[in-house]
Amino acid sequence: MAGETLHEERAVLTKEILDRHRALSTIMEELEAIDWYDQRIAASDNAELRAVLTHNRDEEKEHASMLLEWVRRHDSAFDRQMSAQLFNKGAIRETKVIEEAASAGKAGSAGKSDASPGKVSPGNGSLGVGSLRAAR
Repeated sequence: MAGETLHEERAVLTKEILDRHRALSTIMEELEAIDWYDQRIAASDNAELRAVLTHNRDEEKEHASMLLEWVRRHDSAFDRQMSAQLFNKGAIRETKVIEEAASAGKAGSAGKSDASPGKVSPGNGSLGVGSLRAAR
């Protein structure tokens, strides 16, 4: 993928991982563009230019939001976290519900993962590799 940095050899990455990489890389680019537009809007004294830049910035927000939704639909762990974290009125750092649900709901499946190849979704904080301790 031109212009993109992969941290592992392309040959070992699934199509799903490469697509998610494309989406996440593009989200980062959209967020960076939003920041640049904000700075340029703040720096300009020209009202007409600020209006055009504001319009362009808001389109980048639309693009980033669409990509986040794509990621949510293709990564069950993101889906769980976004569902728990977004659009709530409470304090952002109050994640007890998520932590309690993760430990209560996944207690019986420690070391197991519902992730398919290319889809990261253990949901229990595990990397899906199971216990590294020998069975006793």
